[in-house]
Amino acid sequence: MACHTGACAGMIALLGATASLAAPPAPSSPGSAGGWLNVQELGASGSESETTASTTAGSKEITVADVGDFRVGQGVMVSRAFTRYTGATLWGPDRGRPSPLSGDVMEVRGYDGSSGSWCVYLLEVNPAAPASFRWTDDIGRTWHGPVPITHEWQPLSGGIEVRLNRREWGGPCCISFSGRDQLVSTIEKIEGNVLTLKDAANRSALDAVVRHCDDAALQAAVDEAIREKRNVYFPPGRYRLASGIVVKDATGITLQGSSGVETVLDVQDGVGRASEQSTGVAAACFTLLGGTEVTLRNFRMVGHSGFANRDQCGSVRVTPRVWGFFLKGCNAVTIRGTERVLVENCHATRMASECFYSGGPARWKGNEPKQYTKAITYLRCSVVDSGRNAFNNNDMAENTSVLYCRIQDVGGCTWEGASRFVRFIGNYVCNAGPVAMGNIGSRDATLEELGSGQHIVADNVFESGVAYDHCAIRSAQGANQVVVRNNLFVNFGSHAIEMSGMGGERWLPAGRASIVGNIIDMTEIGDKPIARTAIQISASDVMVCDNQIYVRGTPAPLVTAIRITEPAVNLSIHDNLIRNCGIGLVTGRGQASISQVVDPATFLLTGRDVPLVQRQSHRYRGFHLAWLSGKASKTVSVIESFDPESLRFRLREPHEMETGDRFEVFPPSANWSIHHNTITDCLQPVVLDSYGSPTSSFADNTLTRGGATGVKAAVAIRGAFRVTGNHLFGFDEPGSIGLSLFPNAVGQVCRSVYQNNVIEECSLATAESVKGLWKASLVSGNRFEECGSAPDAGGLPR
Repeated sequence: MACHTGACAGMIALLGATASLAAPPAPSSPGSAGGWLNVQELGASGSESETTASTTAGSKEITVADVGDFRVGQGVMVSRAFTRYTGATLWGPDRGRPSPLSGDVMEVRGYDGSSGSWCVYLLEVNPAAPASFRWTDDIGRTWHGPVPITHEWQPLSGGIEVRLNRREWGGPCCISFSGRDQLVSTIEKIEGNVLTLKDAANRSALDAVVRHCDDAALQAAVDEAIREKRNVYFPPGRYRLASGIVVKDATGITLQGSSGVETVLDVQDGVGRASEQSTGVAAACFTLLGGTEVTLRNFRMVGHSGFANRDQCGSVRVTPRVWGFFLKGCNAVTIRGTERVLVENCHATRMASECFYSGGPARWKGNEPKQYTKAITYLRCSVVDSGRNAFNNNDMAENTSVLYCRIQDVGGCTWEGASRFVRFIGNYVCNAGPVAMGNIGSRDATLEELGSGQHIVADNVFESGVAYDHCAIRSAQGANQVVVRNNLFVNFGSHAIEMSGMGGERWLPAGRASIVGNIIDMTEIGDKPIARTAIQISASDVMVCDNQIYVRGTPAPLVTAIRITEPAVNLSIHDNLIRNCGIGLVTGRGQASISQVVDPATFLLTGRDVPLVQRQSHRYRGFHLAWLSGKASKTVSVIESFDPESLRFRLREPHEMETGDRFEVFPPSANWSIHHNTITDCLQPVVLDSYGSPTSSFADNTLTRGGATGVKAAVAIRGAFRVTGNHLFGFDEPGSIGLSLFPNAVGQVCRSVYQNNVIEECSLATAESVKGLWKASLVSGNRFEECGSAPDAGGLPR
């Protein structure tokens, strides 16, 4: 088998590293010095037993149908026994940060449990006269109202009444809270079928359910292990959690289950730690706080919200924006600043929040915090049937590796990371959201020094399509130094890869990427195909090479293989093989509009298609601006400069412009090199629909019609390009054209270059929509073989 030496060496090193990680020593006896603590010997039940019970308000005694394996000292959770309100939060006004809800804003009473043992309420308050609110008790699926605010008690559902007090709201707001009837306590005595708990019920019920709750015992075991520098072993069992396990300031600890199947952490009834409930923090099976080194191995983790609940976990359509998982969340692992973390053979399902999550301090503005995350490795893990993101670094943690994991049926991102030096390698992804690189909501200058969002995405398999946010792999909003290589896409019905330079005033554009050696099968096997693109490029400094993009069977009209867009610069697109697509390769233009006119030569723009570039960049000096609307539409201005601090553009000469005027921006020298690609069996092989430049080159490509029918032109050219050394063959249907020429988007005749092309067996060698386009170009050395007609000048007809 042929192998590049460097690639083999890297693979051998990686396999050696993973092999050493995958073989931990067996836990020794709990009592041995420096050995393992066994959580069941320290009071955890690991039992999934449950029984019905009756409770009396004000009493600590409950009568159960079957004592079963319940024991004195064990924790229990008792449903329908204790009315309480959790997570009460005020969101807003507008984009203001959430804050704990105080009684002077709204009061709540009356929850009776008839809507369920855990019911989330969300109110959207519109303070505009007359003030009103609407409300939902299923996280946005069903809305009630709006109803006027009366400042008296107003009914919702499940017995709930709310009273919104008189206040100045300051703008649209949301209020969220949960009604719950769960009592979390400890068994102090058992007499017959009567359990005496540490805490009293506050409501009477004949249909309460008692389950084990192992938080306290597990937390005590972990705390003891940290103090004594030991590890913790979880025997087979189901460990129910009300708030999760905290691993704080561990210098070196391993928490290990018997297997990733038989050791289950169940957080479906968890609400997060008490100090965090008011801000919507999810209950995590494990929360790692600080410390040097933590290993988590061999666990199955279960929450409450699966893929079918993804709409309730995502963005709720309210003002201000609220994410559903803030209202009812759960996740597998949260990491906050732990220096080194290994999570191995851990499998999560039905998680409402970001399943494996990191959010802690990081290097910033030249400062290095005393404690921050330097390495996270997820090895042979899985996230299946979950409502939100699978893996998520909401920080700039360094050296996160997601290796040989399975992500399937996930309602949010497969991976979302603003982090530094990330590796996403060898994973399987099906019916999940994107590998989202960047998403850094800052334009701070430090991001142009050390940067962030550096990623290697390699050797993965993506099957079927994307369940959220349309694209499987996306670099955007600040991500730089990205490699996407050797990935397989199977029966892919969504966008595959995007390097996006787009954004807004809160972000720096992404850039500097290589997309190499991917095999992308864009065949849709479902009955509802959508328009989709295999590779989209609107970022600068990108190389796309050695990829195969195809559709099995007949050409697919809705599939575009490669799309690149101005005003990106420095693009190299070469040695790609494209087959059976609707469009083989297309170029496009970046459009925006005026949001504010500062003076006749200075403006601010709105629109995501024209990036607000970095300080260390061309700053649009000498770029062209083509006006599409306004008093001087179809004219072209020149940009003098762009200020990356004020975000103002300044023209070289004044221009009569107004708010809302639309325009497109393109570079004087794009440095696009599109060469040595093979494109066959496509309905529109190549469409060069951008302004182009003297350094926009389309060279040495091979285009054939193959079995495609109804192909109007091999290459349609609507800008200034150097078209040289290409071979166009077999576009011989009546009226089919080899090179089809048009003016640019504002009607200008472009001085392109057409040299040394071979146009063979085409019905028409060239055609032009406006007479004179061919003669206006630099033309020489072209050969027209067995074509129905050919131009009079510049070619060598045969």
